[in-house]
Amino acid sequence: MATSARTRPPTGSGAQFCVSDLEASAGAYVSDIQLAETDGDTLEALKQVVYTRGVAVLRDQQFSPEDHIAFAKRWGGIDINNYFPLTDEHAEIAIVRKKADQQTNIGGGWHTDHSYDQIPAMGSILVARQLPPSGGDTLYSHMGAAYDCLTDELKQRIEGLEAFHTADHIYAPDGAYAKTDMGGDLRGQDLKTGAVHPVVIRHPHTGRKLLYVNPGFTINFVGRTRDESLPLLQQLFAAALLPENQCRVVWEPGTVAIWDNRTTWHMALNDYPGHAREMHRITLSGEPLAT
Repeated sequence: MATSARTRPPTGSGAQFCVSDLEASAGAYVSDIQLAETDGDTLEALKQVVYTRGVAVLRDQQFSPEDHIAFAKRWGGIDINNYFPLTDEHAEIAIVRKKADQQTNIGGGWHTDHSYDQIPAMGSILVARQLPPSGGDTLYSHMGAAYDCLTDELKQRIEGLEAFHTADHIYAPDGAYAKTDMGGDLRGQDLKTGAVHPVVIRHPHTGRKLLYVNPGFTINFVGRTRDESLPLLQQLFAAALLPENQCRVVWEPGTVAIWDNRTTWHMALNDYPGHAREMHRITLSGEPLAT
């Protein structure tokens, strides 16, 4: 996937930054901006980039943990993560870490964060703190582009459908993070906690239709068993993972990525054996999903 050279003027009155596409359908580089100082019209314009493109990547940021928290609060509410360890000094920041001797990484399968919550998180602000010499990139796929590429027949089949999302099979003591497969093993498990969401939603700020299922947490369609749901789910997953719907974030020191969980899936590549990787993440509060 080659980086697009197209540049658009910033969105919003008074915004002071430049935007260029990572790929035709997904992602944006945002330059000439320091997040620690971003507020007002510039922040509102940055939000629109994230809502529209799915993920914004900013290089060369001077962004301390205190800056990270302050910027997230200016954006909106912060969700405290129930699963990842938090820093002792900064309770709002979750540590996404893989030690040098670990085999399984966090986020190593396609998913969208917190879809198992009744009101899913809006998105995340992820800061690179320790990187391997190479590898550890993050892939994103745009769910608006995924929906748009479905056939009219498939769009009609999923219109009005709802699906059940849960994390029980991922975070349980015997779940996927105790294994190497992000997909987990659903056989014999009693999945109780989770949420039901429409399969197709509209973005609350752009109005664009988005596909809202994901391989990590979506288990079945309401009224159908897991086995009955899988053929259609796999069709939707395949559409979402077409290369033309994806972009790739290559991490460098000083890089910050901000993404929208409604607009994108993401996956952290686990291709740096013997090296450590540590990222600091703040999860941004969401709002009820709309159709």
